[in-house]
Amino acid sequence: MKVYDAIISRRTIRKFQQKPIKLTSLKRILNAGRLAPSAGNLQPLDYVIAVDSTVREKIFTNVRWAGYIRPRGDPGYGEKPTAYIIICVNKENLLVPYYKYDVGASAENITLAALEKGIGCCWIGSFRRKKIENILKIPGGYRADLVLALGYPLEDPVHFEIGKNQTIVYHKDASGVLHVPKRKLDDIAHINYF
Repeated sequence: MKVYDAIISRRTIRKFQQKPIKLTSLKRILNAGRLAPSAGNLQPLDYVIAVDSTVREKIFTNVRWAGYIRPRGDPGYGEKPTAYIIICVNKENLLVPYYKYDVGASAENITLAALEKGIGCCWIGSFRRKKIENILKIPGGYRADLVLALGYPLEDPVHFEIGKNQTIVYHKDASGVLHVPKRKLDDIAHINYF
């Protein structure tokens, strides 16, 4: 899959097959995240790969899924992630305002590397931080910043273009297909001047 094709076909996945992901695949995916750009090359990120079923279940109960389509958008029995990657930030770098760019760049690299392997991903920023840090035994000098839920997709969301004043709220249709509105390129691309 070419990079551009991967980018435009990528959709957030919230329902997963229960097929395990090989640890070698997860490490390869994580390596793509590790090599993302880093502001000042500070490299403030560490990662936890969670594959153990007990650990995954504890993580699952401490994250929140798709606000617009709750609870219908939440993974049900037989649809939960088969792996998580948690992006952690060295707290010394929390004072440097650019660490969030590092997190985003790393997460996108992970997402695209996963997609190349046929693995779906959901970024989760709404989670019980202290509980996740305790579950994963993250040291006090680090902060769990983003949870990435991974697994082979059990759904195939679609996107559609919207005009300037249309709603950005995603929704599921009667057959359970997730529809994600995206603003039109011509409405957001300004050439030379805004």
